[in-house]
Amino acid sequence: MIRVLLAEDMRILREALAGLLDLEDGIEVVAQVEAGDTIVAAALATRPDVAVIDIELPGMDGLTAAALLHERLPECRTLVLTGVGRPGTLRRALSAHVAGFMVKDTGPAELAGAIRTVAAGGRVVDPQLAFAALDVQGSPLTDRETEVLRLTASGAEPAEIATQVGLSYGTVRNYLASAVTKLNARNRVDAIRIATEAGWL
Repeated sequence: MIRVLLAEDMRILREALAGLLDLEDGIEVVAQVEAGDTIVAAALATRPDVAVIDIELPGMDGLTAAALLHERLPECRTLVLTGVGRPGTLRRALSAHVAGFMVKDTGPAELAGAIRTVAAGGRVVDPQLAFAALDVQGSPLTDRETEVLRLTASGAEPAEIATQVGLSYGTVRNYLASAVTKLNARNRVDAIRIATEAGWL
C-alpha cells in the first residue's frame, strides 16, 4: 500500500483528490494539509511514502516545503503539482529533490500512475514542462548583472548593493538598467519576475 500525504490549500480540490486516490488500488491517503508550513509535521506523524504537494501554498511555498521534507524525511518522495508550468520552476523543483512535477490538469489515472512511479523510485515530469525547459535559452545577463538583480530581488537598494559588492552607486544602476533592457522588461520588478521564471536568478 502506497501511503500518500496531500498538500493543497483549496479544500474542495484536496478532498476530491483524496477521494479519487482512495479509489485507486494500492494507494491510501494518510494525511491532508492545507498549508506548506504544516507538511513536515504531518509527514513525520504519518510517515507517507509520497507527498503530493501543490506548488502555491500559504505559510510556505510547495518547493521550499519539499526541500525541507527531503531533509527531515528523505524516504518520503515528493510529487509537485503546479497550475502554471514554468521552466525555472521545474529547475527549482529538481534542485529541491522533487521526484515528480505535474500540471494540475493531469487526469486522476495519470496522477495515480505518477504516484506509483515516484513511490517505486522513478521520476515523472510532465512532457510539456520538460519541453518548455529545454526550449529556454541561456541567460542573456552577465554574472554581474545577475548578481545585482538577485540582490535587488532580496530587497537591497542600489546604494546597499554598491557597498556590498564593491561597486559605485552609478555602476550598480547601470547594471540594473542593462538587465531591464536585455530582458525586455518594463522595470526592475518585471526584470526580476522574468529572470526568476526562466530560472536565471
